[in-house]
Amino acid sequence: MAQGQEQLSVIDHLSELRRRLFFTLLVFTVVLVAAFFVVKPIYHYLTVNVISGVQIELNAFSFWDGVGVYMKIAMMVALGITLPFTLFQIWAFVSPGLKPKERKATLRYIPFVFICFLLGVAFGYFVVFPLAMTFTGSLNKELGLIETYGMADYFKFLINIVLPISLLFELPVVILFLTHIRILNPLKLRKMRRVAYFALVVISVMITPADFFSAFLVLVPLIVLYEFSVLLSSRVHRRQLAADAERKEKYK
Repeated sequence: MAQGQEQLSVIDHLSELRRRLFFTLLVFTVVLVAAFFVVKPIYHYLTVNVISGVQIELNAFSFWDGVGVYMKIAMMVALGITLPFTLFQIWAFVSPGLKPKERKATLRYIPFVFICFLLGVAFGYFVVFPLAMTFTGSLNKELGLIETYGMADYFKFLINIVLPISLLFELPVVILFLTHIRILNPLKLRKMRRVAYFALVVISVMITPADFFSAFLVLVPLIVLYEFSVLLSSRVHRRQLAADAERKEKYK
């Protein structure tokens, strides 16, 4: 009997997972179709130099470059818009196994994740990407090279800069979650500060052009994010200590 109930539970979980995946894919498909209607204005917006405001002339070096870029823009728009819905579906799937307080706490992460992602995209596109373009452009001029940009390479370069930075901006969410499940605490984070700063320096150098000013502009927000994460962790940790003390006093 117990084995039969366990098998039924597994089947129920798989059915629920399939249902959540179906809804997520359905919403993503609908948004993707809608995104095709806004690809053209987004393309023109993304191909304007952020600093000078001049339209960047791009070239197609393959018959499929235009199609590939068109699909890539639509996919990125659809992924960004459906991110909150996808996170909610993940939460809805795992929430039955959580306690009421855990359920409420984890639900709050969804808007926070989305906001941090948007902030990362904005910082990557409006700050880091123009710096990278300026640096590479000035280097090409010094070498006497004629700049001829391919549209596929341009958007690959753009995504390779913006996407990692948008993920780095999720650092407060990750640290907050790890504090909630008691893997991290503010004491550990403060002890790890030197190592964390060194890692952030390495990351800022890797994702920016090879000049000190650009790396510094990226490093400062990352350090602010880390310190903000420590503050959030401290707040959660104090609540945990208070709850533990109350529980201990109750069952004393």
